[in-house]
Amino acid sequence: MTIPDFPDSIDFWVAQVSRLHHTRIHALMEGLGLFPGQPPVLFYLWKKDGRSQTELADLLRIKPATMTKMINRMEKTGFIRRETDPRDQRVSLIFLTEAGLAVQNEVQRNFERLNSELAAGFSLEEQALLKRFLVKLHDNLKRGDANRDEQPEPAVPVKMG
Repeated sequence: MTIPDFPDSIDFWVAQVSRLHHTRIHALMEGLGLFPGQPPVLFYLWKKDGRSQTELADLLRIKPATMTKMINRMEKTGFIRRETDPRDQRVSLIFLTEAGLAVQNEVQRNFERLNSELAAGFSLEEQALLKRFLVKLHDNLKRGDANRDEQPEPAVPVKMG
């Protein structure tokens, strides 16, 4: 077995882009008092306020415990408030506060700026192709995660080029 040239692997470049994306989001959002995972919660609430924690977790494809931590943090910073669902006392509904509404335009501008930075130098056709490739990568990783017990050995990265 030959050892692959790591910087030539897809894994290497996906990790690099992911790290830089996270750093850039943090830089754009920290001035607003938001952490990188929080704007998507706001996006869903801007579309429909008063969603349940479970609904938000499902929409964001995260575990309920992770959603609870995020909601707790966003509640402490004043972007959202939690109310008990009058129809089911076990359910918490999440609502935007004035602060959560006030950051909408700036958050949207920051994401437009980030998307412009990401798309710089790509034609519309290349952007569409990139999105298709990213969806394939996502699906491959999801499939691999779902079948992890069936895969006795990790796949060896193949040298690109």
